[in-house]
Amino acid sequence: MSEEGQYNPLDKRNLGASVAEALLLRRAQPLSHVTDFKGAGIYVMYYVGDFDPYAGISDQNRKAKFRAPIYVGKAVPEGARKGGAVNRTSTTTSALARRLKEHADSIICATNLAIEDFYYRYLIVDDIWIPLGESLLIAKFCPLWNSIIDGFGNHDPGKGRYEGMHPRWDVLHPGRK
Repeated sequence: MSEEGQYNPLDKRNLGASVAEALLLRRAQPLSHVTDFKGAGIYVMYYVGDFDPYAGISDQNRKAKFRAPIYVGKAVPEGARKGGAVNRTSTTTSALARRLKEHADSIICATNLAIEDFYYRYLIVDDIWIPLGESLLIAKFCPLWNSIIDGFGNHDPGKGRYEGMHPRWDVLHPGRK
């Protein structure tokens, strides 16, 4: 938008920025202690450990500053990909807590990472805003695990695709089956 342009609070970028801001105002919590809760939405993960390749990220996140997410993700209600979530609300599913726990399990499996070095923020969001919020956060922060070291958020590839190449994340952080 140019300086002379008219501000539209309902422009999708402004709506997405509103969702992202609401998420970033939430308190960061240890990924090692994800509790059960209902909801679908978006989340960011932060690293504060001593793994040397991530020193620049850790420095920005230590002392509870949490300025540089290492990963941004989303969790949509079950069936959303096939249109089955239209009649559900984002508060009737456990998708977000389940997704965070899956990530915690991946980190625990990694031989060179410690779960205690990870924190997260999450926001339960109406389903329609989930992809927009995730996209805006990825564009804003360009998190390492969303861009250069891909593969962290991959789901099980399915039968018959196990012989393929391993994602960069699994090469750098071995241990997941």
